[in-house]
Formats: sequence, structure tokens, C-alpha cells
Amino acid sequence: MECMRVCHSIPDGVGVALETPAGLVVHAGDFKFDPTPVDGKLTDYHKFAELGDRGVLVLLSDSTNAMRPGFTPSERTVGQALEEVFRTVRRRIIVACFASHIHRIQQILEVAARMGRKVAIHGKSMIANTRIAADLGHLRIPPDVLVRLDDLRHLSPAETVIIATGSQGEPLSAIARMSAGEHKQIEITPGDTVIFSARVIPGNEQAIARTINQLFRRGAEVITEEFAPVHVSGHPCQEELKLMLNLTRPKFFVPIHGEYRHRHHHARLATAVGIDPAHICLAENGDILEFTPEKRDIVGKVTGGRVFVDGKGVGDVGDAILRERQHLARDGMVVVVVGLHHQTRAIVVGPEIVSRGFVHLQDQEAFFNAANHLVKELLAGCPEEERGDASILKEKIKVALRKFVHKAFDRRPMILPIVTDVWGAEP
Repeated sequence: MECMRVCHSIPDGVGVALETPAGLVVHAGDFKFDPTPVDGKLTDYHKFAELGDRGVLVLLSDSTNAMRPGFTPSERTVGQALEEVFRTVRRRIIVACFASHIHRIQQILEVAARMGRKVAIHGKSMIANTRIAADLGHLRIPPDVLVRLDDLRHLSPAETVIIATGSQGEPLSAIARMSAGEHKQIEITPGDTVIFSARVIPGNEQAIARTINQLFRRGAEVITEEFAPVHVSGHPCQEELKLMLNLTRPKFFVPIHGEYRHRHHHARLATAVGIDPAHICLAENGDILEFTPEKRDIVGKVTGGRVFVDGKGVGDVGDAILRERQHLARDGMVVVVVGLHHQTRAIVVGPEIVSRGFVHLQDQEAFFNAANHLVKELLAGCPEEERGDASILKEKIKVALRKFVHKAFDRRPMILPIVTDVWGAEP
């Protein structure tokens, strides 16, 4: 196995080359061709070209920005944009970015030092990553620029910068708690400027919009990449993807990363630079690929996707349980408890009706009375052979109550009938 240095949003990014009996397989990793990286370490053009000269059987390459023309801007352009913002802002600045983006943190620290501001790092992952990166030499902290969060109250807002987690609107992140007015140490005040130095990850749009709206309500000014170049991607755009294909010149090509539409457009780029369309494999998550010097094929599939961690259980919560939880969260539940005499099958206990998350307090008494009467009538009308089978009675109660609730409230709560035998009691 060989590793090739690549530029990305994190330090020490690498691609991997594997020598196999069938041929050379290259995984380019998360990369971009940044001509002026913050740490001065360029993507290893020469090594990728050398692999191409040796003959690459399969290339797996990042498709995240396959729909974006041109080249991804250098990370250094973000530092220039941040400096412009810092020059014009007269009060406190809060920057939200990924805790793993050490190069972005580096530039914020440097700009703050040049502007005479002190910086507080906030968020567990942000603090941990900053400390580790500094220990490893990936982060060069300017002298006397870092302060503790508690020290900010002794400084003028015009002298301070906070680097915090929460660029994706995570509910428990520092930025989200500030926007909701629930942060114990930091209160957003009119005149504060919050910079979201990150791209919106698909699926997080609503959470981010909610956080930004709340920040505006508290009087803050919010800057995103829509209004200033305060973020650039760590992934290659179309011209860089073509360059990687031309450097490695693979016989077979597998676009990876991104959604199917991104991989589809990446396949088009590969065709444009001369890759045989029959040698391009648009695989799905879990597909097992097999390559020989002459052909490629999808030979099987393994389970892939997200693994749900719930308490001490890992992956033991299936789709059925998740659907039940969604049902409970959306519609609530109604529990019906009935005790029947073990011999006569007459009602001895209940019916007792309990609801959670379903009906308002002012409606409870009328609903409980009506449901109680419905269950009593249902049990009284059941044939004798059915009254001895608890499973039949449960199903009848569930069906009857479901119809009643839907007609009365136009809702579909989860209904859980409990039918028990009572011994020794007189009906």
C-alpha cells in the first residue's frame, strides 16, 4: 500500500494506492488541487502521475463537487474574506465552523491576532481538536491570542472573537444555544456578528435557517457564504476531477462520494476525457465490485448505511421499531386495560383508559367515558368462544377504538389493548 499527500479541509489528507494481483487500485481520498494551501503542503501531482505511468486498473475518485464547473478556490481566499469582515466589524465576532477544519481555525487565529483581538475556543470537539492539532504541530497559535471563555467578560466586545461549533445548526451546539438564549456564558446582543464559515450539508437546511433566524431576532448580523466568500470547499470541482483522471489514466473508473446525481455527472466528465463508458461503474452503497484486467462487474451486495446507536444497543433497533416511535411521536397513544374473570369471562376490572400525547385535558373525561362504554358494549356482544381468546379480544378492541377515535378526532394514535385474566374474584 502507498499513500499520496492530498489537500483537503483537514491536515495530512492522503489518497491510497493498493497493488493487487489484478492490478493497481487508486483511491484518491477527499482532495482538491489547492495551489496555495495554508500549511504549504501541495497535493502530490507527481505521485499521481507516476501511478498513471505504472498503469492504474481502477480509480475511485471524489464526486462531491462534480456539478460545479472550474476549480475550487484556495483555502487562503477565506482568510482574505475574513480579514475584510474583521476590519469592518466594531463589536464581537463569533465564527462557526467545523471542529475538524484546522486550516480554517488557523486563519481565524491569524486574522484575529493581526486585528488585535483575543480569541476564545468554544465547544468540546473544537477545544479538543485545537489542542491536539497544536500538539502535533498542525496548528500554530499566535502568542497571547487565546483566552478562556470566562475571560471575555473582562474585555470589550470589539476586542473579542469566539470560534464555536454549530455551523450545521446542531441543537446542542454552542451557536444553537446562543441563538435560543440558553447559553450560560454568552448572550447574543445587538451589534454582534456571527459568521457561518461552512457550507450547508444537505438535510440540515431547516436547522441552520432556524438558528440564523433566531440570531437575527436577537439583533446579530449573520454572514454566510451567500454574502461573502467566508467558506470554500475541500473537494475538487470539474476541472480538478478531469486533472485527476488525466494524471492517473485508469482503465476502470468508479465515482464515489456524493449522491447519485453527483456520481452521474462525474461519470460524464470521465467520458469527456476519454474513459470508455463501458468501463465506468456507477455503484450504490453496499455493492461488491469485482475487477479483472479485462472486465468489471457487480457481484453482490452487503448491508450498508446508517447504524442506529440507542443506549447500549448498536444496530439492534430496526425499521419497525423506528416506525413505532415515529407513530408515537406524531399521534400519541391510548392504552385500554380490561380484567376478565378467568371462568365466567365477565368484566372484573375496567375498562380503564389511559392516553399519552393524544387528547387535551378538557376532552379527556368525555373521551374516556365514551371509550369505556364502547369497550363494554363490544365485550358484551362477543360470542362466548371469542371471549376466552385474549388475542381476539385485543384485536377487536383495537379495531373498534381506532374507528371511534378517527371518526371523533380524525387522528390515529397507537392503541394498545391489555386483556388479563383475574383469578379468584367474583364478577
